Amino acid sequence: MSPELDRTRPVWRQVAAAIETRIASGEYPVGARVPSVVELSNEFGIAVSTAQKALAHLKAEGLIRAEVGLGSFVTERPVAEAEPPA
Repeated sequence: MSPELDRTRPVWRQVAAAIETRIASGEYPVGARVPSVVELSNEFGIAVSTAQKALAHLKAEGLIRAEVGLGSFVTERPVAEAEPPA
């Protein structure tokens, strides 16, 4: 069953947000493979080009890295620097 998408907002952003949520929740931990464009296309009922745009956005944001022939994987996020004491 595919998740419901709001067709009044850019679909690729909604798909990217869904993957970001899965990463944040730990469903896709660091190093885990994220679904391919074909898998995302089937899951969300979207065009492959839309899935490609969503993954490209996540890659640009540094959330995933792509390895040719292997797929895309969750990257290790840098720990936010603590604020210096006042």
